[in-house]
Amino acid sequence: MMDDKGHPFDVELDARNMACPMPILRTHKSLSQMSSGQVLRVVATDKAAPKDFEAFCRQTGNELLSMSEQNGEHCFYLRRR
Repeated sequence: MMDDKGHPFDVELDARNMACPMPILRTHKSLSQMSSGQVLRVVATDKAAPKDFEAFCRQTGNELLSMSEQNGEHCFYLRRR
């Protein structure tokens, strides 16, 4: 799959309107069901999400490929370790 900017991803997780720690917990669950090297796209609205996702990737060894914010929505691309 591709997003509207041409970023490829394998699985998408809509974590909008979820408060911490739910976006991270759902991300962990999604990644655990994916194969190594696959890319997860996560969309979240939690203001703490950027720091949370950076820490999550540091702690788990999954790669944070990119993150962006537009109109209060954060978009993250993570590669499964």
